[in-house]
Amino acid sequence: MSPTIPTMATRLFARVLVPHDFSDHATRALEVAVGLAGATGTVTVLHATPPVYTSMGGPAADLAWTPPPEMVTDLRRQLEKLAADVLGPERAAQVRCKVVPADPVTAILSAAKRADAIVMTTLGRTGLGHLLMGSVAEKVVRHVTIPVLTLHPAAAKRLAGGGWTRAGRGKAKGRRRVSAR
Repeated sequence: MSPTIPTMATRLFARVLVPHDFSDHATRALEVAVGLAGATGTVTVLHATPPVYTSMGGPAADLAWTPPPEMVTDLRRQLEKLAADVLGPERAAQVRCKVVPADPVTAILSAAKRADAIVMTTLGRTGLGHLLMGSVAEKVVRHVTIPVLTLHPAAAKRLAGGGWTRAGRGKAKGRRRVSAR
């Protein structure tokens, strides 16, 4: 006998990872992720602070600035406050916030080993901006081995706000299910 859709969804979204850069779009992805995780799932919010390398040659070329532990702790507290403010204390209790000093893609791929799915926004850069900077979301999708829900900022805005649930029924009157794109 095969598992039912709700059972599969509960397993698929039991541990959801949300990369967060303190943008409004990432906060909306957090709201969507908490809705997907339901009452029994957990959500890990991850912020990566990349090291800054010097541009000097010679012996200084290997030097990198990494955030001090106090800064990492402060950023984690900011994420926790943001989660509590946006989600409310009851829903924020199922959210774990983590800040790591690392390249964002590397940090996300590492954290994904302890997650069932990832929910993240993408700005959809094209042209020169995409060529020069690339896309964190694109790199994650290419290299991770778990499902990734990427949300365009406009879709994240429509889906966020507490009116969306796993079943597709919202709290607001007349709200209907909206596709992610």
